[in-house]
Amino acid sequence: MSTATAILAFSAAVAVLTITPGLDTALVLRTAAVEGPRPAWRAGVGIVCGVLAWGLLVALGLGALLAVSEVAYGLLQMAGAAYLLYLGARLLWTVFTTAPVAFQFGAASPSSDGNGGAGWFLRGLLTNLLNPKVGVFYVSLLPQFMPAQADVLSLSVVMAGIHAAMGLVWFGALILATRPLAGWLRRPSIVHTLNAMTGMALMLFGLRLALSKPGT
Repeated sequence: MSTATAILAFSAAVAVLTITPGLDTALVLRTAAVEGPRPAWRAGVGIVCGVLAWGLLVALGLGALLAVSEVAYGLLQMAGAAYLLYLGARLLWTVFTTAPVAFQFGAASPSSDGNGGAGWFLRGLLTNLLNPKVGVFYVSLLPQFMPAQADVLSLSVVMAGIHAAMGLVWFGALILATRPLAGWLRRPSIVHTLNAMTGMALMLFGLRLALSKPGT
């Protein structure tokens, strides 16, 4: 298998993965709908930076530690699950205690450019970095597309970059899709519903991560 063929095959595989509904899609969609495109972009950039970080860690061989060490996997698994449960519980709490227009997931208002910018980015980054399944996924996937005699480090980084770029394109499409409905999505009753649905989804993802076993 040539390098070009390997890259094309990898791109096809991660394209399907990218558009499959999951935690990243839910986080970006909810942020775009309730808080606007700028916060959603920051969350999306955080997510793809997590992808790049995992790609580099796997290329350096550190990701394999998760595949063979139950302790390392378990610690990261519990940290990731706890973080997702915290985010989900925080959203659900606001549904019952806060006026919908008063709560913003990352800042005081949808247009805020203060510390909330870093908060949105960090939220996306941590949801990815604290998920050991992403690391194990890269450990199991990348070798299948690695040609003989290839520079493993360089090609792994290139493939992670392709995955990250696809993620940005997908998140951009999701954000654009919410713009025509922006006024309707900001209605208090809709904000309440989105917060409740996303909060429950985050908690389910957290519980699933906490109860899952390596390789499942």
